[in-house]
Amino acid sequence: MKIIRQIGIIFLVCWLSEVIERLLPFTFPASVIGMALLLACLLTGVLKIRHIQEKADFLLENMAFFFIPAGVSIINYFDVLKSSAVQLIIICVVSTVVTFAVTAWSVKLTVRCMALAGRGGTGNGPKAADARKQGESATGGKEKEGKGIE
Repeated sequence: MKIIRQIGIIFLVCWLSEVIERLLPFTFPASVIGMALLLACLLTGVLKIRHIQEKADFLLENMAFFFIPAGVSIINYFDVLKSSAVQLIIICVVSTVVTFAVTAWSVKLTVRCMALAGRGGTGNGPKAADARKQGESATGGKEKEGKGIE
């Protein structure tokens, strides 16, 4: 019964997102609406993570199987892909580089924000500075001069 309830909740969110998509006066992907609905339900407490955890984990673990039909259907358009191969390669390379750059920038920003908030990060936050003044590491161990943590 638990499995049916979890699948039912996930399908209900998907169905509601489809209904909302059809009611909107403009085009918007139902999958994005569904993710927003699910997030809103989780944040407001209408839905608890335990209500969908098991089936959501199953779907995430088997996500690769959901891409197989899309990958196989690309074969139908091989002639189009072949004629645009250079453009596709350039797009893939540029988008990969941009993704790496944005990810690196996001990580640096997150580490900097965590350090400013004193929650860890690089060990440069207020707690780490206080510990260095007292001759201790941020993790609580004593430091010898030039030797690191023992």
